[in-house]
Amino acid sequence: MNKIKFLTGFLVCLSIIFMGCDDYLDKTPDDKVNEREVFTSYDKVERLVTDLYEGCKTANRPLLYFNHFGTASVTDECSASSHEAAIPHQFHIGNYGPSQGMPSRSSCGQYWGHLYEKVRKANSILEGVKKYDTPDNPQMGREGDIIKRVGETYFLRGYLHFLLLRAYGEVPYIDRVIMPNDKMEFKQLSAHEIVERICADADSAYHRVPAFNGGQDFGRVDQGACLGLKAMARWMAATPMYNGGHLSNDARIHKNEYGYVAKRWELAKQAAKAVLECKDNNGNLRYTLYKKYDEKDFGDINNKNTSNGKVYKRLWTMFYEMDAIRQEWVWFVTRDKDTGWSGDVLPPSQGGHARQRPLQEQVDEYEYIASDGYGYPVYGSQAITDGYDDSNPYESVKRDPRFYRDIRYHGSSYRSSILNTAEKNDAVSGSYLDNASHTGYYLRKFYKDGWNKGSGWHSISAPAIWRLPEIMYIYCEAVNETTGPNEEIYALLNEIRARSFMAPIPPAAKTDKKLMNEYIQRERRVELFYENHRIWHCRLYLEPDDSEEIALEKAYVNADNWPYPKTQRWSHGMRPVEDANGKIEVDGKKYKMQRFEVKDGRIFETPRHYWFPIMADELKRTPSLKQNPGW
Repeated sequence: MNKIKFLTGFLVCLSIIFMGCDDYLDKTPDDKVNEREVFTSYDKVERLVTDLYEGCKTANRPLLYFNHFGTASVTDECSASSHEAAIPHQFHIGNYGPSQGMPSRSSCGQYWGHLYEKVRKANSILEGVKKYDTPDNPQMGREGDIIKRVGETYFLRGYLHFLLLRAYGEVPYIDRVIMPNDKMEFKQLSAHEIVERICADADSAYHRVPAFNGGQDFGRVDQGACLGLKAMARWMAATPMYNGGHLSNDARIHKNEYGYVAKRWELAKQAAKAVLECKDNNGNLRYTLYKKYDEKDFGDINNKNTSNGKVYKRLWTMFYEMDAIRQEWVWFVTRDKDTGWSGDVLPPSQGGHARQRPLQEQVDEYEYIASDGYGYPVYGSQAITDGYDDSNPYESVKRDPRFYRDIRYHGSSYRSSILNTAEKNDAVSGSYLDNASHTGYYLRKFYKDGWNKGSGWHSISAPAIWRLPEIMYIYCEAVNETTGPNEEIYALLNEIRARSFMAPIPPAAKTDKKLMNEYIQRERRVELFYENHRIWHCRLYLEPDDSEEIALEKAYVNADNWPYPKTQRWSHGMRPVEDANGKIEVDGKKYKMQRFEVKDGRIFETPRHYWFPIMADELKRTPSLKQNPGW
């Protein structure tokens, strides 16, 4: 990892390098002198751009989106512990709002005010460079760097508005520096107008940045990232939230623009295809799936098989090795966490406190491999016939290999140690207040096989903001929506699955649009688990208001009544129960597994919880703004 100069040493010391950098743009009586000093110096402008990079990084860190927690723990992927002011629990019970603010200690630059502060920095850079005709990098061989910095700034401005749209819906798109004496009258635009402006900024960036950045510039914005931003924005505009879905009590300003328009899926398809066909500086494909190591390799960091042959080496090296990062990470930041993250992940018996705890809702999404060689959902009609046993859900049939990499469960092996959630320190607890998991599961994804808390130093570089499979899913979904399923998308989806040693989708999906969509959505949920996607996906698809999910919710009887609704109002786990006829043996005792409802008090009110609220003081300062629906 020492080759990622830009992403490590270049960013690690920013707080020292840029101490007082905001003073560059302070509007004092002699502000023109200060401006001129800054924008007639390439080095000072580069520092401003690097500072903007760092601000954008902290605003969307996948593992630390809510400062001390990822977003998985406020969705049906995970529940969470009470550490660090119990931030996820505050979301569960609705302890936030326009007057009281967002949950205590959850802010790390991802909310309204901080995002617009960064937008202002981007606009200041763009206007200052143009006004003072900032000179190029004086270093020999670095000609053209100022053009690249401008391109990067256009990208980051578009990216910041993407984050605003994702979290707040209809927002103003600010493309100029707002002065203190300007009238605070800003118009909230429709999602589709915002997307057009994001794409325009991405295009402006695309024509100024390289196809690929290597060496010390690796990690800066390249053309692939620009295309990725367009694909993500176009996909967002095509999803039900903004394209034909039913939103209860819809009070959005531009709600009349959100009827179904087929062209939006066509534009998403074109944008995703552009990423898939993107070339590097040598004319080769910029992105390809990482496929190093084969199906026989289960080696951990010491090249030992300590997972009982469950976790393929490829499935965890894909988040760490430079080959993987170069091949398929479209936009990313690194080093979210260091050795301390061990405590967030490991069970109490290994010195941890399980900060994020997977839910049964997520576990049920990992398919099984049937005797016919294809993958099927465990809640499907043929699962029991094929041998699936819910009292022995992890071994009665072979589950998707990604499950064994992502989740630690009763009887699973890590560092040759068997997890026992029936007894002692790791036993299923009764509350999120305890150090032991109250869902019966412990997180494993991103934690390398062979790591040991208190032994050595390690950093968590994963996950990417967007990586290749996410773009492939957008393309497949867009094709399915526009022309229906075909061999092309069937092959693409199976390529992602094969990379994870997972069985292909059954051929019936090639001629069944609904079935194909079910596989696309399940693939997205499994492949991107715990990567800061589910919180946005469930909202963009309006799952809490979906008629089929509401029907499941109304029909709910008890924990054995599954599959569970995806309305974000439920939490379930699995506990071992000692049974002489049980198929799971741990520490000399036999067990069967039993589902139970997790009492974490979560609510999801629609339309209120689809977007973050705009703070009351912001509305007071800017009377032209309208509060988000339900708040």
